[in-house]
Amino acid sequence: MTARAHRGGEHAVDGRGGIAAAGHPQVAEVAAQVLRDGGNAVDAAVAGMFASWACEPLLTGPCGGGYLLVAGGDVEPTVLDGFCAAPGLGGEPATAPLVAADCDFGDTRQVFYVGAASVASFGMTAMMEDAVHRWGSQPLADLAEPGAVLAHRGIALNDVQAYVGEILEPILGMTPGVRALWMPEGRLLRAGERFLAPGLDETIRRIGREGAAPLATGDLAAACVELVGQQGGALTARDLAEHHPTASSPLAIAYRDRVVLTTPPSSAGGSLLAVALHALARTGGIPDAAELLRAMDSAQAVRTPAFAQHLVTDGFAHALLAAAQDGREAVDALLARQPGSTTHLSVLDKDGLACAVTCSNGECSGLVVPETGLHLNNVMGEEDLNPLGFGHFPPGRRMPSMMCPTAVLGPGGELELALGSAGSNRIRSALLRTIVGFVDEGLPLRDAVDAARLHREGDTVFVEPGVPTAGLFDEARAGDQGIPDQLVEFGERNLFFGGVQAVGLDRHTGKHVAAGDPRRGGAVAAA
Repeated sequence: MTARAHRGGEHAVDGRGGIAAAGHPQVAEVAAQVLRDGGNAVDAAVAGMFASWACEPLLTGPCGGGYLLVAGGDVEPTVLDGFCAAPGLGGEPATAPLVAADCDFGDTRQVFYVGAASVASFGMTAMMEDAVHRWGSQPLADLAEPGAVLAHRGIALNDVQAYVGEILEPILGMTPGVRALWMPEGRLLRAGERFLAPGLDETIRRIGREGAAPLATGDLAAACVELVGQQGGALTARDLAEHHPTASSPLAIAYRDRVVLTTPPSSAGGSLLAVALHALARTGGIPDAAELLRAMDSAQAVRTPAFAQHLVTDGFAHALLAAAQDGREAVDALLARQPGSTTHLSVLDKDGLACAVTCSNGECSGLVVPETGLHLNNVMGEEDLNPLGFGHFPPGRRMPSMMCPTAVLGPGGELELALGSAGSNRIRSALLRTIVGFVDEGLPLRDAVDAARLHREGDTVFVEPGVPTAGLFDEARAGDQGIPDQLVEFGERNLFFGGVQAVGLDRHTGKHVAAGDPRRGGAVAAA
């Protein structure tokens, strides 16, 4: 059976071939074609990642980082951590300042920091190579080729990618290198116009042939280090040579009669999602918006300096989850004792193996390596990833990302759902709302992804249309969480609230289903 990519919504198939959900129709189609050609979920996800560098160039790229979760089938659930680390091993601190870029989401604004000082060491390609080595069935070069073809042709920007460009315009106009890509005629590229990064096609093919080596110890790594160093950044050759992916078991959280598997540290998002799920698990019935907000408050309260400092300490995440089961006082006692732009792809194959991978290039730093298509990340300039302040983490320390690819196992231990989201700090809120919709409300996957979202950030509550704001505000006023200083109501759904891409099994028919988030141009494709 062959089916082509569908924008957003839900698409069901008979379960023989598998299904993919991604942030761009052509990424979903590339992943699905690998399934049609006999590849498994990991093969399809890695091929989709290569394609996403051409199709979603402001969200991901070879010089970013991410996390990859496998579950289902006959595979032991595992998370690969290929996220970015603080630079400077064997070198000097950055001498250049971080450059502020004030970006407009329409109903709210957010400041990102870019430039040479914002570039972190990266492990995207090593994670991809490791995933194929562990679980793949097809050569890496074959998986890279569809992405290389797309990069060679260039991609006509769809509405969502053009909108991301508008949001990030302050970054895209800051250097000659990035202006050449995004403002070739002196103005920002518009929807329908072609984005082309010269050299990206050959970079993709080289990674396919040689694996991560060119960007770890080879000439591409040297070019990145030279560019950053010339402009006062801290990235060193040692940073890239010593950045290796790590493999670990996912965090497992009992929720209702399910088990939720999510991403352990260095991800902060997985632990915070787990705390919120524990808070909801103590409630009865279907959570309403106020109960969701209280669960988000529980996670927000955990994110203290002690949490950020000791997140990667052995055993800390499991101790945190054990404390969360005992309630707020136990979490407080534990913490007292202790000394970005993103995209997601989910794939489910015919044998029940799922691969969920979330990747990020931050908002991009504005530094482009000539003739390679490499746009360097700005992970060191994201406030969300630097809760202790810029420059606090030592060289080599993995940054505490909010990215957390996640799976839900059914009452019998079978894989029901694999999902993840873009959206920086809003990732955990988006995943929480989707899991509640799917598990508690029994919604079809499409409706669970579409459901109106809310997010707590400090003293501000952000809501989409459809959330009962009057009751929400009254509950916050009457409860013990304090009164929000500001309630920000978006006029329409917005990519600010993330982009959940999910695959799973229809609980009634057993068919494969997928949902692409319309907030970020999500699409699904079936094998």
